[in-house]
Amino acid sequence: MTALRIALVGCGDISAVHLDAIAAHGDAELVAVCDVERSRLTAASQRWDVTPYPGFESMLEAERPDVVHICTPHAQHAAMTTAALRRNVNVLVEKPVATSMADAQEVQRAAEGGSAIVGVCYQNRYNNTSQALRSLIDTGALGALRGGRASVDWFRDNSYYERRPWRGTWAEGGGGVLINQSIHTLDLLQWFLGEVVDVRGQASRLTLDDPVEVEDTASIVLRHRGGAGSIFQATNSYIDNAPVMIELLADRATVRLENDLTVTYTDGQTLFVAADGIATGEKAYWGLSHERLIDDFYRHVRRRRPFWIDPAAAMETLRIVTDVYAQSDLARRRPGRWPGASLDRVAR
Repeated sequence: MTALRIALVGCGDISAVHLDAIAAHGDAELVAVCDVERSRLTAASQRWDVTPYPGFESMLEAERPDVVHICTPHAQHAAMTTAALRRNVNVLVEKPVATSMADAQEVQRAAEGGSAIVGVCYQNRYNNTSQALRSLIDTGALGALRGGRASVDWFRDNSYYERRPWRGTWAEGGGGVLINQSIHTLDLLQWFLGEVVDVRGQASRLTLDDPVEVEDTASIVLRHRGGAGSIFQATNSYIDNAPVMIELLADRATVRLENDLTVTYTDGQTLFVAADGIATGEKAYWGLSHERLIDDFYRHVRRRRPFWIDPAAAMETLRIVTDVYAQSDLARRRPGRWPGASLDRVAR
């Protein structure tokens, strides 16, 4: 069987995780990389001995890959995903699927209008502790879920944004701590507790200085279908990168996910599931499960089956983020809707 032909666009930081996973996969062959920044493009093409392309559409046209990985700045995700789907190219796109609900819905319509498969990288759903907790929920072992809370307390100062200026702009980043760092934890919280039916929150820029535009702190109160309530807090203004914490309260147990998973049942029994790996440092928010997600996505492509973390699933979390931005004072400072850039101008 011929290996899947893989292309990747956006040769910045996160691409390294994707490229390593592609190289380690037995059913994938990287054939091309794309980036508008020549130094990054040259480095990636030489490192992986593949054809470099400065333009996204020209790469798709010339290579006709089976799968394209989209690792560009956030605001370019939707247009590139849609362009690839309309060429019947399967897409694995980094989070977020888009920076607005309107653009995400356009991606969904493109997916529904063709046969190509699209997946969104919420890789922390593949963590062994996340999978164990989801299994306990699905089997009813915890009883009814009553509520939960989650926190992300990390450190990102202006120098982080200076290294990649797009991160600090509404036009290209789409936001700050909510849509960039803590969206993975927010995704897990709503995946565990269920569909969110009410969102109330505020996002603020408390410690970052100009020219950074985006928020560094957010606080949210959520109501889930079925009656459970949750709170979510995130900041990039802590002095360190503390472990992410998620706590759930259920009729039969209290659950705490903080790297490891601890379930304390009301009858005194305790279940402990150790994390099978802990990412550290500034890039800890990537986690260690990209390779698992990519492997599963490729299996879905081979079997021609829709991927379970599709645009519709990704929109559940994006809607929370955009609702908070709409409610925040910070939202008034955002420029008008970014018209988008040429698909041949990409960078990460």
